[in-house]
Amino acid sequence: MKTAPDSHELFMRQYRRQKYKITGCRMLLLFSLLFLWEAGTRSGLLNGFIFSSPSRIIKTACSMIRDGSLFQHIGITLFETLGSFLLITILSILTAMLLWWIPTLAKILEPFFVLLNSLPKSALAPILIVWMGNNMKTIIITAISIAVFGSIINLHTGFIETNEDQLKLIQILGGNKFHCMRYIIIPGSIPLIISTMKVNIGLSLVGVIIGEFLAAKAGLGYLIIYGSQVFKLDWVMLSIIILCAIAMLLYKMLSFLEKYSLKNM
Repeated sequence: MKTAPDSHELFMRQYRRQKYKITGCRMLLLFSLLFLWEAGTRSGLLNGFIFSSPSRIIKTACSMIRDGSLFQHIGITLFETLGSFLLITILSILTAMLLWWIPTLAKILEPFFVLLNSLPKSALAPILIVWMGNNMKTIIITAISIAVFGSIINLHTGFIETNEDQLKLIQILGGNKFHCMRYIIIPGSIPLIISTMKVNIGLSLVGVIIGEFLAAKAGLGYLIIYGSQVFKLDWVMLSIIILCAIAMLLYKMLSFLEKYSLKNM
């Protein structure tokens, strides 16, 4: 004899039904926009040369996949993005730890970090090209400059707002600053660190594209700027779509890391 489902099962069914409904609506909206885009270009309402179309973008992607150039551009942009993201994360955490460890140093450097964080980074890119040349190192440093200062400020603020009672308890038990950092500051700031990483991955991608606009011979940013110069707007639209997919994929990976870390805390 079947028993009636309990409240938890009913809740989970409703939750899954709502989740599937939202996913379905998203897919319907996406395909509707693609259909209207394609129909607009075929009917002449949109200029296919300027706005391109889904079919032209697919043909362009297939052509670039056959000659291998698309994977080369994607690989270079991904390498620069992940490299700059890794460096931003390491520099931010280590610098924030140092500022927490030496409060006087934090007070001295704080206005400089605020100033550098508010400075338009696109204005620095031409200067970096003159200093370091037209190469990948310039692109990575451009990406780092966009995110690192704000990341340091956020992490340091989170470190100094740690529960004072917990820090005092460690000190009463004979612990020092190292023990406070190891057992209280870092474990308690993991959600903040991952949240900052989720912001930084997008900023890293933006910084890499800005750098590739000015100092690249390959990459999706180079493909966008070169395609616009020679009126290959199919390249431009294809690169933008790929960048959206990369940004979404990287964000989802960090969201999964966040859920996993919070589940095991």
